[in-house]
Amino acid sequence: MGALRWLSVAAAAASTVSALTPDQFISAPRRSEVVPNPSGDTGLFSTSQYSFDTHSSHTWWSLIDLKSGEISTLTNDSHVSEVIWLGSDASTVLYINNTNAQIPGAVELWISDTSSFANGYKAASLPANLLGIKSVVTDSGDVRYILRGKSYPNGTVYNDKLAATLPSSARIYDSIFPRHWDTWLTPISHAVFSGTLQNTPAEGGKAQYTGAETLKNLVNPVKGAESPFPPFGGNSDYDLSPDGKWVVFKSKAPQLPLANNTASYIYLVPHDGSAKAFAINGPDSAATPTGIEGDSSYPVFSPKSDKVAYFQMADREYESDRRTLYVYTIGSDETIPSLAKDWDRSPDSVKWVGSDNLVVTSEDLARTRLFSIPVTAGDDFKPTNFTDGGSVSAHYVLPDSTILVTGSAIWTNWNVYTASPSQSVIKTLASANEIDPELSGLGPADIDEFYYQGNWTTLHSWIIYPQGFDKTKTYPLALFIHGGPQGAWRDSWSTRWNPKVFADQGYVVIAPNPTGSTGFGDALTDAIQNNWGGAPYDDLVKAWQYVHDHLDFVDTDNGVAAGASYGAYMITWIQGSEFGRKFKALVSHDGSFIGDAMIATDELWFIEHDFNGTFWTTRDNYHNWDPSGPGRVLQFSTPQLVIHSDKDYRVPVSEGIALFNVLQERGVPSRFLNFPDEDHWVTGQENSLVWHQQVLGWLNRYSGVEKSNPDAVSLDDTVNPVVNINP
Repeated sequence: MGALRWLSVAAAAASTVSALTPDQFISAPRRSEVVPNPSGDTGLFSTSQYSFDTHSSHTWWSLIDLKSGEISTLTNDSHVSEVIWLGSDASTVLYINNTNAQIPGAVELWISDTSSFANGYKAASLPANLLGIKSVVTDSGDVRYILRGKSYPNGTVYNDKLAATLPSSARIYDSIFPRHWDTWLTPISHAVFSGTLQNTPAEGGKAQYTGAETLKNLVNPVKGAESPFPPFGGNSDYDLSPDGKWVVFKSKAPQLPLANNTASYIYLVPHDGSAKAFAINGPDSAATPTGIEGDSSYPVFSPKSDKVAYFQMADREYESDRRTLYVYTIGSDETIPSLAKDWDRSPDSVKWVGSDNLVVTSEDLARTRLFSIPVTAGDDFKPTNFTDGGSVSAHYVLPDSTILVTGSAIWTNWNVYTASPSQSVIKTLASANEIDPELSGLGPADIDEFYYQGNWTTLHSWIIYPQGFDKTKTYPLALFIHGGPQGAWRDSWSTRWNPKVFADQGYVVIAPNPTGSTGFGDALTDAIQNNWGGAPYDDLVKAWQYVHDHLDFVDTDNGVAAGASYGAYMITWIQGSEFGRKFKALVSHDGSFIGDAMIATDELWFIEHDFNGTFWTTRDNYHNWDPSGPGRVLQFSTPQLVIHSDKDYRVPVSEGIALFNVLQERGVPSRFLNFPDEDHWVTGQENSLVWHQQVLGWLNRYSGVEKSNPDAVSLDDTVNPVVNINP
């Protein structure tokens, strides 16, 4: 089969940087989004860096000049946990101090000037560890703010440090959904709180703000509501209107069982809590779009505080349904019908540009790009992207209506630039690969991509080259299989499955986007339903065959494959297939193994959608795609590393143990890596280092890289002792 399309035909040039090792990768600085000040000349961001020498992280805050890109330190104070711009002043900031002199486990609000940050003053003491602050200065000169934290059932703020210890550890549940992702549910929930700092001008009329500990719980009056909803809810789940009068927040539909649907609403409530929050797109609202019942997200007020833009899915039993954009007018029964309804993409963040236009991010062809959509857009409007490579993680509108973008790519973990619909990318201000020694020399030449014919349609795949790549030589294949199953490998930096770290061991990484992948249209995403081991498996076989036939610099005879979540499921499905004999070693991380055991997951709507029904009505579907079927187990023979963590409640740890048991009883070389304190991901830096040492060491041993590359990671390199009860 010939190449259908190459987007970059030139192979990567030899890099001047040394190989990206696991410890370099993990300890490289990690920066937040850049938030511009009101005048648009300065940006604010935080940086966190882990040290394997001190076994601790340090966080600091910096300013970046939005004209020159020059970066300067604002503060190294480790007690400063959040900083935001305050009002229209270009240099005044409001920040959270994560200590409180009077209350254990609480925080304080401080106000300072960026020119003399250390001379700030305390404006308020808060009663718990609250975060996610947003604020506005009202016409009266007061500061109205909102933030998020935990709540007792009666609505008062919950403080972990002051909570009473109960004599019994018993948990009692009368409905499903007793645990979620990594947490057992308790009566403590999450809520958005509002507060006010009064302006009591000092001498000379300069603003001076003070506030009380009293906060108003805006979520609790709605029985069963919770915002942000854990574990993925965050600052984008709520917003404060520019005039300070209104707050919007997202909550799961409180009247529906949480385990069986994705339905959520956008609630509108006065900042002072003088009225109960009302779901603008709930079942009791005349403005609710007909037939749209799925997940709502990312509510944002318009500049005039008269409208709210938000996304919503139609299907309430499908987490990967397409999001469309809606605009609700406050005080009316009007919701503008979904903008660009026929656009075959699923946007996920939005900002207003004036009162008539919006800019959204959306996955698109293995990237996350920016698109402009006018409020008047009809169903057939087709947005055009104005960013290209990489993935946008945050964007802000500057006073001149250009967009300040923070993003990343496979070759950099932080990239800051300006763009506009008319000019595309205008100027790059900073990129981590040009700042950080750990990432020095990485660049776009490290990656490539190709399209190939899959099971039923044309498919995309990334190629990631190793350091010092020479196209006249050969390198073992490392096949990456993404999770989801509705997901994708994008041109973005990953702090967990980073393909460049694998490539720099001496592999060419191939990361295909098979059936089920997002960002290529609904048809490809949806086609994985009740098809887990069908078309996606065939797509991966065809990707391997394409590489084997057309990429002479890839050694498929000594290839390896690895994946997490659904990717781990697919690894085990491959293990039980003829395709499994094409690999020297396999790695599966937190994957399902026994079809019937999927009923033990937390979000039942997920498996009931993907297998076309409940555990008892469509049981054959669960069995059809069961990697543990006897006929499949009898084919197990490729060495496999199995990773599973105790706090993974989406795919319980018993699945990993069961797979390991079967591999061992079948006499297949295998190892089980377990983290008792991790969930569906391994995020702790020390655990991540062990994870990389074990994963890379396992692959390197069987692929031959351990012998051919003296600097390659070995299983013997693990820094922390790994318990082996049966050596």
